[in-house]
Amino acid sequence: MSTTGDGLREYSRGQEDGLIQEIAAQDAVDFRSEVIRKLIHLLSLAIPIAYYFIPRWLGLEIIIPLAVGFVIVDLSRYEVPIVSGLFYKFFGFLLRKREVDEKRHALNGATFMLLSGALCIAIFPKFIAINSFTVLILADAASAVFGKRFGRHKIFPNRGTPRSYEGSIAFVIAGVVAMALTPKIHYLFGEYLIGFVACLTGAAAEVLSFGIIDDNIAIPVTYALTMWALYVVFYPHLKVYFMG
Repeated sequence: MSTTGDGLREYSRGQEDGLIQEIAAQDAVDFRSEVIRKLIHLLSLAIPIAYYFIPRWLGLEIIIPLAVGFVIVDLSRYEVPIVSGLFYKFFGFLLRKREVDEKRHALNGATFMLLSGALCIAIFPKFIAINSFTVLILADAASAVFGKRFGRHKIFPNRGTPRSYEGSIAFVIAGVVAMALTPKIHYLFGEYLIGFVACLTGAAAEVLSFGIIDDNIAIPVTYALTMWALYVVFYPHLKVYFMG
């Protein structure tokens, strides 16, 4: 019985290793795969849209269990063969090489997205959290797609980072559009300038965070901190907690 069990585990492990090797071999992602990944990424817009209509406490009660569940499943794929097999079979095509690092037990982008959403909702005023998360989703998608298609000039070529000037420009443009569509306190011109500066710092965070911290966390946190700090400096009389 033990021999049979060991054989099954070895077979499952062999399947998992094959899937991981396939992901690693395809890490130089083609443009079509990047578009598919980012179209799925855009589904995360449900988070800021839903949060706009519900109170903060309810947002936390929804997103925290979701984030915890994703973390559990994500970590289980490294230790539980059946979870690993199903995970890589259905979601392997979405993963990058760094997201299958068994030594670090790396989490995937979707898990980081939910952790980021929970962090932003827990820490920042509601309208800032909505701003930062919407910018993350739209600007990061634009940066990835345009960077993959047109990115010829790498920002730090010696560091091996895939970030390009073309991708960062797309990030800022899409970020400004996203920022313009999200809530403001009184819709003053200066508020849009604050949002523009926050987009620039978000783009910088995307570039500088590579290899250090996942950009799904670095971008919205940097954007939100910049926006909040600039409101405190230039509009201290405005109530940043005007949304429930």
